Amino acid sequence: MLDLSIKITLVVIALSMGITVYRLIKGPDAPDRILALDTLYVTAVALLIVLGIYDGSPIYFEAALLIALMGFVGTVALSRYLARGDVMD
Repeated sequence: MLDLSIKITLVVIALSMGITVYRLIKGPDAPDRILALDTLYVTAVALLIVLGIYDGSPIYFEAALLIALMGFVGTVALSRYLARGDVMD
């Protein structure tokens, strides 16, 4: 039963990533694209966690942690650049 649930979850996450990539490409302006990138890294973290549960390997969880950290820093940097025109003070 868990195997079927994981496969359904992977399909839903892949569908979510596809929709997010569409918004990233089609987005009308920069804030929409930044939000799409933020959503894309969150779904990538979810994908890695589900794959880690399915495979039973802890390396997926470490990769998910690194992507979450880098995604957060990237989102903050892009938002600051968009708001002020520079990243550093």
